[in-house]
Amino acid sequence: MDLLSIIGWGGSALVVVSLLQTRILRLRVLNLIGCVILVGFNLAIPVWPMVGMNAVLAVINVIQLWRLLRHRHDDHEYAVLEVNSSDTYLRHVLTAHHKDIAKFNPAFTSPAGQASTSPYAFLVQRGERTVGVVLAHDAGSGRAQIDLDYVLPEYRDFTPGEFVYRRSDVFTDHGFHQVVAPPRMRDSANYLKKLGFHREGDNLVLDLPD
Repeated sequence: MDLLSIIGWGGSALVVVSLLQTRILRLRVLNLIGCVILVGFNLAIPVWPMVGMNAVLAVINVIQLWRLLRHRHDDHEYAVLEVNSSDTYLRHVLTAHHKDIAKFNPAFTSPAGQASTSPYAFLVQRGERTVGVVLAHDAGSGRAQIDLDYVLPEYRDFTPGEFVYRRSDVFTDHGFHQVVAPPRMRDSANYLKKLGFHREGDNLVLDLPD
């Protein structure tokens, strides 16, 4: 197989692999790279209809990536809804994603199909879609401790849970002045530090405004 054919097959493989991704951002990036490779490949053959199609797809991917990244940290794109820990819809979300939650949050102990044991529960919405869940409990001394910060796989590159911590009133309204991320969340340290959490012993702590 000559080099040109390898490039063509490689571009096609990238497009196929991109469609298997659950994360939106990764899908768009891989699809864009595949389309660009195929534009070059089809120019070299040349097959003009395929050049045109892949060029258009590449432009669409660029536009979609621009939109995704532009609104990545936009408060207007997401809403934070506080719900009761026994809320039926919250229970449904936790049950529907139980396996994924257990995979990435093995210390989270709420059984599938049962109400959350965390008294403070927040759903992160993007339009009509629930894209994240944050659960917390009172750790004493005016601190709320995070029990779960879960994001749907498609939105894992966008960390929508950040909007719960930005909206400090969702905690201060309950009398909290700090939010604590326990040691088991150390894999999320970079994400939390960007939101203003600082290390305090084994924990990461966010000071809330008065």
